Amino acid sequence: MTPRNTRTGGVLEAMVLPALTRGGYKQSVQVKIGNRLGCGVHFVDVVAEKAGRKILISMKWQQVSGTAEQKVPFEVICLMEAVESGAGEKAYMVLGGEGWTLRDLYVGGGLRKFLDHADVEILTLEAFVAKANNGKL
Repeated sequence: MTPRNTRTGGVLEAMVLPALTRGGYKQSVQVKIGNRLGCGVHFVDVVAEKAGRKILISMKWQQVSGTAEQKVPFEVICLMEAVESGAGEKAYMVLGGEGWTLRDLYVGGGLRKFLDHADVEILTLEAFVAKANNGKL
């Protein structure tokens, strides 16, 4: 069996970081923002800053069907806790790649029935890049 390629996240960062720069955001990559609920240190992929606002960004890339989508609800919960504890003012969960079966559910607000995640927005890569390019995070 061929091992899975778990390093595709770099592709996502390469697409997101230029959009943040264009939108006027300073960014830091792989930032420790505290501890995850009961399981160690919590790193986010990017912290973007502009006009005194700190925005947490977590990215998941699903090139083929796999386990990334099962990780989304837990990451949303961890981001909710991080915003609540003051690590950032808002958080984004960015979903890239074509291997998702639940992406429409996630970006369409399907988790809100179970999680009140008003401070965490789940977006496709394309929607996030558009917001970031325009400085509208």
